[in-house]
Amino acid sequence: MTSQPCNQLDKMKAIVLHGMKEPLMLEEVPVPQLNNQKALVRIRAAAFNRRDWWIQQGLYAGLKFPIILGSDGTGVVETVGTAADGKWIGREVIINPSIGWGENEAFQQKAFSILGLPQDGTFAEYVRVPVENLYEKPRHLSFEEAAALPLAGLTAYRALFKRARLVASEKVLVVGIGGGVASFALQWALQAGAEVYVTSSSTAKIEQALTVGAAGGALYTDDDWSQELQRKAGGFDVIIDSALGDGFTHHLDLANPGGRIVFFGGTAGNIPELNARKIFWKQLSLLGSTMGSPTDFGNMLGFVSDHRIRPVVDRVYDFQEAEAALRNMDNSAQFGKIVLRISR
Repeated sequence: MTSQPCNQLDKMKAIVLHGMKEPLMLEEVPVPQLNNQKALVRIRAAAFNRRDWWIQQGLYAGLKFPIILGSDGTGVVETVGTAADGKWIGREVIINPSIGWGENEAFQQKAFSILGLPQDGTFAEYVRVPVENLYEKPRHLSFEEAAALPLAGLTAYRALFKRARLVASEKVLVVGIGGGVASFALQWALQAGAEVYVTSSSTAKIEQALTVGAAGGALYTDDDWSQELQRKAGGFDVIIDSALGDGFTHHLDLANPGGRIVFFGGTAGNIPELNARKIFWKQLSLLGSTMGSPTDFGNMLGFVSDHRIRPVVDRVYDFQEAEAALRNMDNSAQFGKIVLRISR
C-alpha cells in the first residue's frame, strides 16, 4: 500500500548533468516511482561534495549520464512504498547517503553505493531512498544546516572515532582545512576534547580555523611547514588526510609514537615511497576509511544533537544557482559546506 499525498505528481524539477564537463541544468523530469522499502522525500535542502565536482569533470569511477547529482539531503517524507513504513510520512528527515553498507561494521559490502551516482541524488524536488536510510533531522538545525552533514560529516566521524579511536586530550592534525570533511573533522575533534592543528595553502583558511577553535596551523606550501608544526605542537596522535601525495611522507615524522594516520581520498596523488622503519619503530597505524556504516551515521547524529553542533556553512545558493555553486569549488576557495536550497 502506498500513500499518495502528492496527488499523483508525475513531474518535478531537478538539476541534471548530461555529460563530462557539461553545466548543471535545471530541468523537468519524472518523479521517481516507488517500490517496497522505499520512500519519496520532498527535498528542502541539499549540499555539494567534492565528489560532485569530480563527477562533472569526468574523473570519477562508474560514470553514467544523464544523472541527478547530490549525496546530501534533508526534507520531509512525502510517501512510502509499504504501509508498514507509514509512520515516516510527514516527518522531517536527514538522508544517510551510504546505500547498502552491509552487515559488517569493519567495511562496506561489494554492492555498496553512494547516493548521487549510480542512482539519482538529492539535487531535485524529490528523491527516492531506502526507508532504512531515513533518520530524524536534528531538531536544533535548519534544513540548510542539516543538509551539510551527511557525506562529509559521516566520513569525518568514522575516520576520527571508529578508525583512529580518538580520545580527549590527544593532539590532532587536519590536513587541508576548508573542505567539508576537514571542517567537520575539526569540529568533531574539538568537541571531543582534542587539541587540533590544521594545514592549508591559504592563510585566510587557517585564520578561519583558528576562529572555530584550532590551536594553530601551517601553510603546506612553505618548505618548512612540517618543522613549523613540530615546533608548535611537538607531534600528533591522530592525523586526518584526504590528499595523500608527496606531503604524506612528513606524516611519519609528525606522528607521535603509537600515532594513527587516517586517509580517505587522494586528490594530490598516490602515497610516495615511505620509510617503513619509521612506521614499525614508532608503532604507527596507517588506516584507510570510506564513508561509514548505519551505526556510524546514527552515532554521528547523536553526537551532533547531544552537543548541539552547527555545521560550518560557506554559502547557501538557490536551486537555480546550482552550476554557480559548483563553480565555487573550482579553486577550493570555500571554508565549510556549500548548500543548495531546493524549496522553502
